[in-house]
Amino acid sequence: MKAAVYYGPHKLDVTEVARPEPGPGTVQIQVGFNGICGTDLHEYFAGPIFIPTAPHPLTGQQLPLVMGHEFAGTITAVGAGVEGWAEGDRVAVEPIYRCGHCPACQAGNYNICAQIGFHGLMSDGGMAEYTVVPTDMLHKLPDNVSLELGALVEPMSVAYHAATLGEPPADGTAMVFGAGPIGIGLWFALRGKGLEDIYVVEPTPTRRAAIEALGARTLDPTAVDVPAFIAEHTSGRGADAVYDAAGVAPAVETALACVGARRPMVSVAIYEKPLTTPLLRLVMNESRIQGSLCYTSADFEAVIGLMAQGAYDTTGWVTSIGIDEVVDEGFDALHAGTKMKVLVDPSR
Repeated sequence: MKAAVYYGPHKLDVTEVARPEPGPGTVQIQVGFNGICGTDLHEYFAGPIFIPTAPHPLTGQQLPLVMGHEFAGTITAVGAGVEGWAEGDRVAVEPIYRCGHCPACQAGNYNICAQIGFHGLMSDGGMAEYTVVPTDMLHKLPDNVSLELGALVEPMSVAYHAATLGEPPADGTAMVFGAGPIGIGLWFALRGKGLEDIYVVEPTPTRRAAIEALGARTLDPTAVDVPAFIAEHTSGRGADAVYDAAGVAPAVETALACVGARRPMVSVAIYEKPLTTPLLRLVMNESRIQGSLCYTSADFEAVIGLMAQGAYDTTGWVTSIGIDEVVDEGFDALHAGTKMKVLVDPSR
């Protein structure tokens, strides 16, 4: 079968590899679509970062390995002892490996497991025609949720988890900094939670246009004094929840200037450069920075439920490509900013 195998920075080869077969407690999946994530981009252009160069403690794998942790597909074979799943089931995959015994896992917060691993980063993943996963990663897709949407469940769950941590009241004001895929996912999640007063802050015209086409209200920080606008809009109260999905210092500084007293700025970005955080503002406002990592099963189920209700729309920001195009039309195009979200279709 064809697979995109990662060997190191700028070394991703689409090549023929053996089709994996399911063992006990696992299923084989024919991949429908696999999304290219921002983390994948970091690995390709500057890695290995998360991809292990020595055997991972939970998976035993290291590079080279097949990339891909955002995917959905159809079960084509089941291993010994598997119950409740059958060939033909359409599934989205929650790609977390967890140890099950660290304090975080014992508390039910396996998304911050001390030894956390990801299918497609710490093991051979879904950027291939077939992959094999344990059954605890499976989430069944309703008939009206396409495999294309199914491949977006993972990144949309990242956003949904962050939206939940912000605890915005339904009648409150929320702000999203950055209109990339996670920023778009935050807007969808907040809308799904019943919020209407949401502003997306994005300096790039193409990204503003894409999310505006979905119905979002945007602010251009190069043209608008965003903190002053929010102060006036909220009668001085400030935003009830602010989300940083941009990962750059100007966005963080502006976000912290907008957040209301005792309210959070939720960080759901990867920061390539160290940040200098203006702590005095946090102290005087009794506001806080809240980190957000990944998701749990509950987030996956909530996103799938919203997708079944028609709450997510891929128009204008999602592109699909064949696996042979994964470098030029995938990684390079995303890095250049000519595409926003790319799904790889291994059957093309």
